[in-house]
Amino acid sequence: MNVDRAKLTRILKFAGLALIVLLMAAQFVPVDRTNPPVGEEIVAPAEVLTVLERACYDCHSNETVWPVYSRVAPVSWLVARDVHEGREALNYSTWGRYSAEERSELLEESWEEVAEGEMPMKPYVLLHPAARLTAEDEEVLRAWSLASGGRSDDGPASSDD
Repeated sequence: MNVDRAKLTRILKFAGLALIVLLMAAQFVPVDRTNPPVGEEIVAPAEVLTVLERACYDCHSNETVWPVYSRVAPVSWLVARDVHEGREALNYSTWGRYSAEERSELLEESWEEVAEGEMPMKPYVLLHPAARLTAEDEEVLRAWSLASGGRSDDGPASSDD
């Protein structure tokens, strides 16, 4: 296949320009980055709240700190989706709306996800290294989960600390 170099250059320039136009247009697609009012927030010991605020609150509360990259499409769409899904699954800012049974289940599920290394999510930790849970953080969350009604007694996940 003998493709004319000038023709290929024109095609690549057109494709690049089209991509730039699409990315610019994408910036006008509205993204919901609101933080609803905090309701009956979770009550926990200070050391637990410190871990939750550092590693969990951006996705699991109405106190999300929206980083600069959450304002640039298409990344903004992914961040907003993750936050909305996180709040739907568990929201520490509306903890009082959950029944005692729901709280117990949420604590157990949360601990299981932490113990299995699923939470906080790896892409989040890459962009927010302070959210990485240490073995000590995991032990704080495990003990709190058990003391607060979570039924799982798995040990902390292995850590490279």
